[in-house]
Amino acid sequence: MHDVTRFKRKYTFYLEQQLNKTTFFCFKHKTVHIIFVLLKNYNQIQDFVFDHLKNNLASDLTYHGLHHTQDVLRYAEEIAEAEKISSHDLFLLKVAVLCHDTGFTDVYRGHEALGCEFAETHLPQFGINGADIDTILGMIRATIIPQQPTNLLECIIADADLLYLGTDRFEEIGETLFHEMKSYGNLKSRREWNEIQKQFLLKHHYHTAYCRTNYEKRKHENLKIVLRELES
Repeated sequence: MHDVTRFKRKYTFYLEQQLNKTTFFCFKHKTVHIIFVLLKNYNQIQDFVFDHLKNNLASDLTYHGLHHTQDVLRYAEEIAEAEKISSHDLFLLKVAVLCHDTGFTDVYRGHEALGCEFAETHLPQFGINGADIDTILGMIRATIIPQQPTNLLECIIADADLLYLGTDRFEEIGETLFHEMKSYGNLKSRREWNEIQKQFLLKHHYHTAYCRTNYEKRKHENLKIVLRELES
């Protein structure tokens, strides 16, 4: 019930800003019905994808585990609320987040392509049409490094996927990626890892105004942490 209340409050507020109060009153009951339908469909998709990830992700994916998808969902909702996107766009955004790392159940490099295949294969059974699936695929591809988002939804998911770079969880989450890359890549030392982090942070930029305003400063502080590690 908490989820339903939150959906109703967030999206009825959005529509009230777009319509005058008289018109809004006429559409309110229909709007609430649409919100309930979106919530029901979303919960079904989330349960399906979470079960898939729990049952198929390798235990040594210390960064790209189910917890990463859950983190990105929270970050995406935070950014989306600031950007005031529609309820339908938020639904598509969250479904894209759910699917964006499903490819890790089969491959490590190039997982985004398999995430797109997962979405194309499974989302039609939840009533998502072709045009919306194309929008979702665009968002999944927007998480490919280097990120090249082409619209607001793609910018939001791209920022959400790497939001931790500008948070106080940078070192904690980075440590999980360090161990994962040692398991799956050619990473040999802590110094090599810090060099990778340095170059990545120097090249990275947030795509939404919200993240640039709220997370860019802390990201530069985190870069200083890495630079101190390299100097020691």
